[in-house]
Amino acid sequence: MKKWLISLGMLVALSGCGAADDPDEVVQSPTVDEETEAPVTEQEDGEFKIAVIPSQSMGEMQQGLDNLETHLTERLERDVIVEQYPNYNAVVEAINYNHIDLAFLGPLTYLIAHEQSGAKAIITQEVDGSPFYYSYIITHADSEWEDLDDLLEDRAEVDLAFASISSTSGHLIPGLHLRQLGYYESEDKHEFNQIQFAGSHDIVTTLVQDQIVDAGAVDSAILEALMQTDEENDGTLRDDIKVLWQSEQLYQYPWVVPAQTSDTLIEDLQLAFAEIEDEAILRIFGGATRFVEADDSQYADVLEAAREFDMLTLE
Repeated sequence: MKKWLISLGMLVALSGCGAADDPDEVVQSPTVDEETEAPVTEQEDGEFKIAVIPSQSMGEMQQGLDNLETHLTERLERDVIVEQYPNYNAVVEAINYNHIDLAFLGPLTYLIAHEQSGAKAIITQEVDGSPFYYSYIITHADSEWEDLDDLLEDRAEVDLAFASISSTSGHLIPGLHLRQLGYYESEDKHEFNQIQFAGSHDIVTTLVQDQIVDAGAVDSAILEALMQTDEENDGTLRDDIKVLWQSEQLYQYPWVVPAQTSDTLIEDLQLAFAEIEDEAILRIFGGATRFVEADDSQYADVLEAAREFDMLTLE
């Protein structure tokens, strides 16, 4: 039986929530030197649990996740359960306490888990042959702004949407850039008319396309995948969106295992993912064309940015 953790928080991201229900509340987790709740034992025949965060609306992801579960169950020769978690920090806590075996995380939240418990990046994805993506700040095509400098001249009148506070391309990288320019510190301290966290990249894109907000920060690969899907349905998204700013290249989202995972299991996972050619699976991971091996060193630039923006939880 499928075990889905349905995220009501993602569905009502625009309505806001109280502090106790904040999907981006920082989770206090063990450091690499602290003991976890129970001894870690790698169960080769038990359920293999995978956690993912919806980077798009969940209905668009379910078929691909079903297929991924089936593929890995066959390749690993054990029951595989793919669970959708409500937010990044819930996954960080789960991987830190060894409650899951594999997680698909944004670079920032992977680095938080790596700093706290030694979690390791082992797989990422290529899109059109490249393992890199970008952070974009986008606006509607009808806007008179041609670049970020134009927008910033009118910043006092600009409503700006980020994805999640824990998103690398949807907040950390563009937020740090705006901070370095002196225009943004936090949701409550900035020089814009309004800042909001929409919850996911597709929601940010919709807000910009519908001109509910003036600009938004999104993942370039997810935006391209949304545009391709929209074109298949005779939509106008590609014509409706204008890119005002592009970051330096970022290494794609990693698949992450707990620190104690054996080399044998890591190799098995890397091989199983390398074999994936199912478009339903590849499409939901930023329009990937294939999965490739990754390691911790490839995320050093994001680690530096997270430290500068004080977005790592270190004991």
